[in-house]
Amino acid sequence: MAEPSETAEPKTVEIADKITEPLPSLPSSNSDEVDASPPLPTEEAAAEGSEMLGKKQSVHRVLGAGKPADVLLWRDKKASVAVLGGATIIWAFFEVLEYHLLPILCYALILVVALLFLWSNAHFFIYKSPPHLPEVRIKEEPLLHVVSAARIEINRAIAMLRDIASGRDVKKFFAVVVGLWVLSVVGNWCNFLTLFYIVVVLLHMVPVFYEKYKGKIDSFAEKIVAESKKKCAIFNEKVASKFSKGQLRDKKD
Repeated sequence: MAEPSETAEPKTVEIADKITEPLPSLPSSNSDEVDASPPLPTEEAAAEGSEMLGKKQSVHRVLGAGKPADVLLWRDKKASVAVLGGATIIWAFFEVLEYHLLPILCYALILVVALLFLWSNAHFFIYKSPPHLPEVRIKEEPLLHVVSAARIEINRAIAMLRDIASGRDVKKFFAVVVGLWVLSVVGNWCNFLTLFYIVVVLLHMVPVFYEKYKGKIDSFAEKIVAESKKKCAIFNEKVASKFSKGQLRDKKD
């Protein structure tokens, strides 16, 4: 009877070894795959996204977030100084010194053509190679792109004027009328070149000022908008009450 006991012991050892072997790892909820999944958006992230798309949008992004925005916000100071200085020189040249555009262009072209002509014919005497005059040609594709973009903007302006004239948007109608009236008044004070120079100067001053004092300006604007809404509501109530009283009187009559 001792032999079966000896043969039974290895079986028990093998069964115990199989039981103690580590089980294959199953994908649990705490695995790396689950952790790698993108987390759900929290309230703070949603608030940040709404702020970036709403009132908290930066001035740089509103202006296009490109080279023109850097120039208007004085982030590229050399370009900003060059644009503002060039506009100032042109304005002073034509308004203060009272020069005219067509004669200046003619004189400049005469000077350039004369210098190139003399250089081309006298290069043997001055021991220099003749000037290389490149062939300048206007390509068709850029010109078509510009014309197409202008056509889209003109059609958009015509559609907007049609909607305003049809009486669909009263607020936009009054805004356009007031804007054109203000532009006509300013046009009586100064000519087009001076108006253009004023616009250039304002574009280099207003965005920087607003970016620096954005909080104070926004709070002040919110107060003005709230007060205007209250006054508009009071005015609408008074007008509506007058119309209702008039209708009641008509019915009684």
